[in-house]
Amino acid sequence: MPPIVETAPVPPRGQRVQETIVQLRARILGGEWPVGSRIPTEPQLVTALGVGRNTIREAIRALVHAGVLERRQGSGTYVVSVDELAPVVARQLTDDRMTEVVEVRRALEVEAARLAALRRTPGDLAALSDALAAREAAWRGGRVNEFVVADAALHTTVVAAAHNGMLAELHASIGTAMRSTVAATMGEALVPERYVDHSRLVAAIRAGDPERAAIEAGVFLEPPPRP
Repeated sequence: MPPIVETAPVPPRGQRVQETIVQLRARILGGEWPVGSRIPTEPQLVTALGVGRNTIREAIRALVHAGVLERRQGSGTYVVSVDELAPVVARQLTDDRMTEVVEVRRALEVEAARLAALRRTPGDLAALSDALAAREAAWRGGRVNEFVVADAALHTTVVAAAHNGMLAELHASIGTAMRSTVAATMGEALVPERYVDHSRLVAAIRAGDPERAAIEAGVFLEPPPRP
């Protein structure tokens, strides 16, 4: 009679998904995937975590719904927050409060640009180049929705290059509001008079010039005067 081989019981599907969510969040909270970064692909996560693709998909879907991850068409899945309360904050900022959103963005992004010029890595510079190219391609193609996403992604990439976790979390909390204000500014079509060049901002960060980077970040985030 062949020997009896004992095997560990396979946990039910729901439990596997919950365990996978915990593992993904642990990597995000631990800084392996900081806010603004793209997480590995599904096949890579399957290999790294030892679970099936459907389990990975369900776990990612749950974190997208929670506002921790964001899927970007044709680009991948990105970390946008480590705090599930971020969508709540974002919703509060989008209701007829465009000026406040711009003011908050200016407070965060000017300092982020300054720090990015001081702390950027070769990987950050490559990500900035890719994000700027995607933004410009969307503009040239006249694709409004894609441009709004690409513009926000570029700013998120700048903030990520600052390597300040708290700053990145605060910026991520206004991500939805930021996209809403850009969409409102652009309207239904991309017209030349609404175009804002971001290449000088990226160039200043690449050159390691914090003062110039801060100036460039502030130029296009000047809120309108209050009545």
